[in-house]
Amino acid sequence: MASLKDLRNRISSVKATRKITKAMQMVAAAKLRRAQEVATAARPYAERMDQMIANLGSRVTDKGSAPLLAGTGRDNVHLMVVMTGERGLAGGFNGNISKLARQDAQRLLAAGKTVKMIMVGRKGAEALKRELGEHYIDRIDLRAVRQVAFANADEIAQKLLRLYEAGEFDVATLYFSEFKSVIKQVPTALQLIPAKLPDGKAEAAGGAEAIHQYEPSEEEVLGDLVTLNISTQIFRGLLENVASFYGAQMSAMDSATRNAGEMINKLTLTYNRTRQAMITKELIEIISGAEAV
Repeated sequence: MASLKDLRNRISSVKATRKITKAMQMVAAAKLRRAQEVATAARPYAERMDQMIANLGSRVTDKGSAPLLAGTGRDNVHLMVVMTGERGLAGGFNGNISKLARQDAQRLLAAGKTVKMIMVGRKGAEALKRELGEHYIDRIDLRAVRQVAFANADEIAQKLLRLYEAGEFDVATLYFSEFKSVIKQVPTALQLIPAKLPDGKAEAAGGAEAIHQYEPSEEEVLGDLVTLNISTQIFRGLLENVASFYGAQMSAMDSATRNAGEMINKLTLTYNRTRQAMITKELIEIISGAEAV
C-alpha cells in the first residue's frame, strides 16, 4: 500500500497535469474558432474553381492545352503528398492521416506501382518513416509558420509542378484531414494530378455556358486554372488540417482533463481511507496499551 506522502505527491502531480491539459484545451478552443472560419471560407472558392474547370473541360476538345488535366496517360509512378501536424497531443489526428496514406501506399506497392512521398509535417514523417521512409523524396517543415498562408501552399505546388514537368511521376494525391466538427475530422485523399473532378460538376455548371465568354481563349484559361487549382487545393488542405488539428486537440485535452479529475477523486478517496485506517490503528494501539497498564 502506498504511503500518505506518496499519495499526496501523486495527487499534486495529477492536479498539475490537469492544469496543463485545461490550459491547452482553452488555447485550442480559442484558435479553433478562427481556424474553422478560415477553412469554411476557403471551401466555396475551391468548389467553384472545380466547377469552372469541369465546365471548361467539357467544352475544350484539345486537352493538350491542359496537361495537368489530361495527365500522362499512365499510372506507374504515384506521388503522395501527406500533410499532418507539426505537434502531437491531438488524439488520432496525425495517426488517422498516416494510416490512410500507409494503406494506399501498401496497396500501390502490392500492385507493382512505384511510390514517392513528400511529407508535410513532422508527425506524419515520423510515423511512416520506419515502413515507408525509403520512399521519401522531400520533407517540408512548417514549424516556423505561425499562420498558414497561400504562399506556403504555392511553394509546395511549385515543387509538384517541377517534378511533373521532369517526368518524375504520373499521379499525385494529396492527403489531409477534412474538418467536419470538433469531434469529427475525416482523413481525405484528393487526387491533384491529373485533376479528378467530382462527378456531376460539369453538368451542374453546364447552364453557365450561355452567359460566359472566356478570353483570350478557353484553352489558355483552362490551362491557367488547372495550374492555379493545384495551389488552391493544397491551400485548402492546409487550412482544413489546421482546423482539424485544433478540433482534435480540444477534444483530446477535454478528455484528458476529465480523466485527470476522475483520477484525483480516486486518489483522494484512497488517501482518506488510508489516513483513516492509520488513525484507527493508532487508536487501537493506544487503547490496547492503556488496558495493558
